[in-house]
Amino acid sequence: MTRPYRSVLYIPGSNRRAMEKARGLAADAIIFDLEDAVAPAEKTAARDLLASALLADYGPRARIVRINGLDTEWGQADARAFAQGADAVLLPKVGRPADLDRAAQLLPNVPLWAMMETAQAMLNAGPIAAHPRLEGLVMGTNDLARELNCRFRPDRLGLQTGLGLCLLAARAHGKVIVDGVHTAFRDEDGLRAECEQGRDMGFDGKTVIHPAQIETANRVFAPSDDEIALARRQIEAHERAIAQGQGVAVLDGRIVENLHVETARATLGRAAAIAAMGQG
Repeated sequence: MTRPYRSVLYIPGSNRRAMEKARGLAADAIIFDLEDAVAPAEKTAARDLLASALLADYGPRARIVRINGLDTEWGQADARAFAQGADAVLLPKVGRPADLDRAAQLLPNVPLWAMMETAQAMLNAGPIAAHPRLEGLVMGTNDLARELNCRFRPDRLGLQTGLGLCLLAARAHGKVIVDGVHTAFRDEDGLRAECEQGRDMGFDGKTVIHPAQIETANRVFAPSDDEIALARRQIEAHERAIAQGQGVAVLDGRIVENLHVETARATLGRAAAIAAMGQG
């Protein structure tokens, strides 16, 4: 059973109250951010605060720490501080596998995640995703849009190439991948549309910047009741066909083959993993 990552909530590593509140939120994972969300003058204090906060019980939620870049004055100290105590460390602006090599030496026992937010990262998505220490990729769509100089559109046309390249790389190498944020956190329709787009493309979930966005991401990226029911029926139909010496089944006028059964079992596996989280 694979851990779900339907909703991945960013929280500033300097915000004690937000970190305490997050322990009761229904997010599947939390990114405790020491990079963009923390002012330079506060970074050292935020590191110490976060190290203390992670001693608390966050239940089933994955605890991911986004450290500062290793080429900054805070990055290596961040890495040393979270060599233990986090479920993963997220590296900003990963552009090539060598960026992960350096982090792997500093963090020998912690899974690594990569922010995919530059044109260089898009072109190197395959080798980055193939890195043996990498567990997940996070799309940094705002930084990527800025670098590409593409215009905002509801269909995210300018980002589609990068999103697709990273998704292909993640799937080729069996890594988790979550979509970028929808920054207009009061725009429920826009958030839902982006979640549905990301789900239909194949992403595992979506990063969110406000607790109000969690419920939508959780709902969209979870198998629906109809999908779960269909998955069970497909498996049952295929098993009946096999028992009768047939290689394929027909259900509701559609062929059901091994590949459909694999997809159905994956759907039921996701549903079971979500149920085990106890967060709906």
